[in-house]
Amino acid sequence: MARMNFTVSGMSCGHCAASIKEKVTGVPGVSEVDVDVAAGTVAVEGTDLDDALLRAAITEAGYEVPGTQAA
Repeated sequence: MARMNFTVSGMSCGHCAASIKEKVTGVPGVSEVDVDVAAGTVAVEGTDLDDALLRAAITEAGYEVPGTQAA
């Protein structure tokens, strides 16, 4: 089981967390997603996690991951 952590900007409420969780949960290999709105972080657990796919999922949800290029 691998764990990846991301700093995410633009989150401000529970709806933000739910949107991110929904998108990231759909990425292959993801088994658990923990969104901490107050800390501005997203922690992902799973197998064979793909950094680029996870960043893209967060961006598709409408939030920014510093260091990620817009597609």
